[in-house]
Amino acid sequence: MLNAEIQFREAAEQDLDKIVGMLADDELGRKRERHEQPLPESYKKAFLAISSDPNNELVVAYQGDEVIGVQQITFTPYLTHQGGWRATIEGVRISSSFRGKGLGTEMINYGIRRAKERGCHLVQLTTDKKREDALRFYEQLGFKATHEGLKMKL
Repeated sequence: MLNAEIQFREAAEQDLDKIVGMLADDELGRKRERHEQPLPESYKKAFLAISSDPNNELVVAYQGDEVIGVQQITFTPYLTHQGGWRATIEGVRISSSFRGKGLGTEMINYGIRRAKERGCHLVQLTTDKKREDALRFYEQLGFKATHEGLKMKL
């Protein structure tokens, strides 16, 4: 189980190296991320865009001085559902030494709490079809595959 000292906060620029390291630390992430020194400037530009947008939160879980998890929460207004807001949780990653200890559940529950605090009527997320364990994990937390999602690489 988790240590009670784990906390959540919005990410700071100095967290970027650890965040990119977590994003790259699996089979799919290794193919699309560039965790190298120095980090590509594109990560800093994305971080600055996210951190300056009041409808985006890049959240890290940390214990002491160590960042051990990350997720991005995007809040979006819609005309559907009577003009309601929804939250999208993306880029959820847990440091390899903390996987399987309940931190992923705590991260998602934090995202759900933030969505409720922001008045969202719905929380949505996607996971790559190759991440079968992640799909089962999200379903155990109460998420349901109610829609078919499509993407187009540009």
